[in-house]
Amino acid sequence: MSLRTRLALVFVAATLLPLGATLWLTSVLIDASLRPADQLSTLSHSLENTGREYYRLACERLKSDAIGGHLHARQYAPAALPPQIEEFWESGESERFARTGDGGSQLLYLRRTPAGVSEWTMPLAMRMQDLSDQYRNARTAVSGDLRHGVFAAFGVLAGVIWLSALGLVWFVATRFSRPIVNLTGALKSLAAGNFRARVPNDRTDEIGQATDAFNRTAQELEQSRDRLVYLTQLASWQVLARKTAHEVKNSLTPIRLTVEEMVARCDDPDNRRAFLEQAASIVVDEIESLERRIRAFSEFSSEPPVCPEPLDVHSMVEERISFLKAAHPEVAYAVEIAENAPDALADPDLVRSILVNLLENAAEAAGEGGRILAKVHPLEDRVAIEVHDSGPGLSDLARKSLFQPTISFKKRGMGLGLSIARKSALLSGGDILPISSDLGGAGFRVLLPIVR
Repeated sequence: MSLRTRLALVFVAATLLPLGATLWLTSVLIDASLRPADQLSTLSHSLENTGREYYRLACERLKSDAIGGHLHARQYAPAALPPQIEEFWESGESERFARTGDGGSQLLYLRRTPAGVSEWTMPLAMRMQDLSDQYRNARTAVSGDLRHGVFAAFGVLAGVIWLSALGLVWFVATRFSRPIVNLTGALKSLAAGNFRARVPNDRTDEIGQATDAFNRTAQELEQSRDRLVYLTQLASWQVLARKTAHEVKNSLTPIRLTVEEMVARCDDPDNRRAFLEQAASIVVDEIESLERRIRAFSEFSSEPPVCPEPLDVHSMVEERISFLKAAHPEVAYAVEIAENAPDALADPDLVRSILVNLLENAAEAAGEGGRILAKVHPLEDRVAIEVHDSGPGLSDLARKSLFQPTISFKKRGMGLGLSIARKSALLSGGDILPISSDLGGAGFRVLLPIVR
């Protein structure tokens, strides 16, 4: 059962009992408030019965006085009847009582005779039409439909309010539970090994803070995973480097000694001697190339001790650039240092090695007339050193294997420089990342921990 459904059920359980008690109490109060209306209804019926009895007695009295000759009768011949009396004559009735006068204030008695129609009238003590209208209106106002209407209206109103509240709770529960459901799904995805799982978040409450914490944790886990994979790859290459260095080194010394002895003992004619010298030169060059590769592999496989200490990053960057300007006078250098750039806590030898590698690569990529920009600034809880060049930049293929130990096709390159530089940054508690260059070429950012 989802959290949203549980919240809705809790609302239903928590409100049904108070709602039932409220309906019962309200019905009692409404019933009590309608008792005077019931009394008025009873009174209206009594008045109606009284009026009818009075009218019956008045009719009997008028008839008795008319038959007894106590009242004067008006006679109408059949040939000259007024409209009301003509209607009575044509109806065939023997006698009829009717109300006449203003508001039914007179009682009319018509009686069929051999000579025509006799008419007697008698005033009534009240306006019967007004009395009839009054108790009819009173009976309508306090009829049983009023009670049913009040209870029905109240029931409908209570139901609408309760259903509206339930809908509001459902809406709030949905907004409350949806981010939790998303966060739960992301946690399951993270537990399954998807370190790129993230939860979109636009909330600032406790749920939003928990979502931000999850996103930060997932990002840190992803970075840690990438670094662990990278260090694992480095360890594999270190084993390979040691084996390669050991096997190649065993062959270098005999080759060098043999070639040198061939040159020293050669007593043949000049042409042959020149050929041997040329061959020996080629072999010696190849041996020197192998020695450079062995030295690079040895440096790559070594694990120097890390001695972190506070570093003035600004001064170190200026020092490395001054040192390299003489080697690359064809390149223009620029330095941008943020005023609030903090000191770094790292091994100075490792940082110098990183800067030399990045600046050398930038100078070679920029070429003659190129530019190099070094920047130092704080970045969150790290200090960032950036190196930008105006060279051709990095291809997509180069970016994929940027920090992988590979074979380089440069004349003096071993393909291990960036791998060694990133390894040094990781050992210092930081990292190296490729970034977009401000000069249009390649850009790298070195992140180092700061002094706390």
